[in-house]
Amino acid sequence: MTVEMRTPIPVKEAIERVIKVVKQLETETVSINESLNYILAEDIKATYDIPRFDKSPYDGFAIKSADSKGASGDNRISFKVVDHIGAGTASSVTLNSGEAVRIMTGAPIPEGADAVVMFEQTVETETGFTIRKPFTEGENVAFQGEECKENEYVLLKGQRINSGVIAVLATFGYETVKVSKKPTVAVIATGSELVGPNDPLETGKIRNSNGPMIESLCKEVDIEATTYNIQEDNLQGCIDIVEKAMSEHDIVITTGGVSVGDFDYLPKVYDAIGATVLFNKVQMRPGSVTTVAYKGEKMLFGLSGNPSACYSGFHLFTKPTIQKMMSADAIYPVIIDAKLNEDFKKANPFTRFIRGKLSFTSQGVYAEPSGFNKSNAVVAIAKSNGMIILPGGTRGYQKDDDVKVLLTDHQSYESKLTL
Repeated sequence: MTVEMRTPIPVKEAIERVIKVVKQLETETVSINESLNYILAEDIKATYDIPRFDKSPYDGFAIKSADSKGASGDNRISFKVVDHIGAGTASSVTLNSGEAVRIMTGAPIPEGADAVVMFEQTVETETGFTIRKPFTEGENVAFQGEECKENEYVLLKGQRINSGVIAVLATFGYETVKVSKKPTVAVIATGSELVGPNDPLETGKIRNSNGPMIESLCKEVDIEATTYNIQEDNLQGCIDIVEKAMSEHDIVITTGGVSVGDFDYLPKVYDAIGATVLFNKVQMRPGSVTTVAYKGEKMLFGLSGNPSACYSGFHLFTKPTIQKMMSADAIYPVIIDAKLNEDFKKANPFTRFIRGKLSFTSQGVYAEPSGFNKSNAVVAIAKSNGMIILPGGTRGYQKDDDVKVLLTDHQSYESKLTL
């Protein structure tokens, strides 16, 4: 048997090699109601000024600011209310000196008025109200076009469509929007040792956790994933299923069968289908044997069969690929600074990614391992919301050392209500 030699490359270089060959997908037009989590493929212009007219940002009274000059606690100035307008209506009154219009939030400022007095700043009288402070011209007024002007670019292509983007599109009357197509993903969990959730766990067998995990990771970014099962557990069976998956999807992910061993078919599969291998070993733990290849516009990821290594590989290589295919501006994972909350004395010949748990305190952000820390760990993934990054070439870390953390689950951070 000939064992393939693998030359490890740095993590950053590996990511850069992947992103360099990723091809962006075509565009399509979708309803704004169906556009959530797509990436904008066009710049969006304002179709009118926002606000469209000078308006009140509060419930209160519209006045002439000059009429409030000299107001104080010892010299309350009176105003007579001559009209009442709500949002969606306008007053036909032009204010004279000493007059005011009762106005609701969002209503247009009436002719002659140039300031708004909030209700809580007034004392009611039989014919109106009094105030105890002067107001300046433009005080409590939202001016036409102060947020954006007609034909101004308000959204740029490459931006992910979230609820705020949809609100902007609806505001300016866009019913449809041009977006980049989303890639689809094929998931192939290899290994004769794998069994389904209802199959008996015979000696040497393990449950297939990687397949469901990858499908869920795809769903988190609103990407469709389909599972494929190898019909024959041999080289030709692997080739057939990978070719079928490639013909139907943009990304093919295999898990398992990427370590050096007697039944490592993946290099032969890539060779048989004519794929170009970008790398087959990375200077990282876990997941050093991660392999990435491509053929034409199709990307192939050979992720480790160990759950934690598979999880790391997806976040580092597959997720940025998905973003690049969709022409997103932000394609790389978010990495923040934190303090290590406990010692980690194990030496790191390669960059180590530890499933970690972040906590946000008044003293700063702290991170600690979320549990058992080996590549085959799975429970620790469920308890983590980030990956602690410990660079290679170090002899271990101590509590309170500065570390970087790659965010993986923004909805699982522990925090206290401090509003």
